[in-house]
Amino acid sequence: MRQAMTDAEAAASIGEVPVGALVVRAGVVIGRGYNLRETSNDPTTHAEMIAIRQAAGHIGHWRLLDCTLYVTLEPCVMCMGAIILARIPRLVFGCRDPRVGAAGSIYDFSRDDRFNHKVDVTEGVLGEECSAQLSGFFQELRARKKAARALSGQDE
Repeated sequence: MRQAMTDAEAAASIGEVPVGALVVRAGVVIGRGYNLRETSNDPTTHAEMIAIRQAAGHIGHWRLLDCTLYVTLEPCVMCMGAIILARIPRLVFGCRDPRVGAAGSIYDFSRDDRFNHKVDVTEGVLGEECSAQLSGFFQELRARKKAARALSGQDE
């Protein structure tokens, strides 16, 4: 999870929401990613999606049957869909996403009997640290926006 947090910090350094993800197979990282939505102008470039694509390319197959995905923030509906479609058996995430989380917060795709694949979920790994990383980023973002408004005279 610490490696995913390092990748999340890389995202924050370029103005992206700090989420990092790793796909691990037999103890080796075979895919990694961090959010690039703002940079790429592509709504599908979430950390998980990038890591899954890279892992599938690495092994030459779309089924990631013996892999674990580590991500700093609970995946959204799109990313949980990709996890299920890639047949990833295990997901480990840091903190919940109460707005759009699809591994227990808003939805729980990991245990939905209507899907042909179940995902074993472990949550809360370095959860407080992952949450603090996100909170710090958004606090700083709000402060920068407020300062910019004040400079332009819009805060009067």
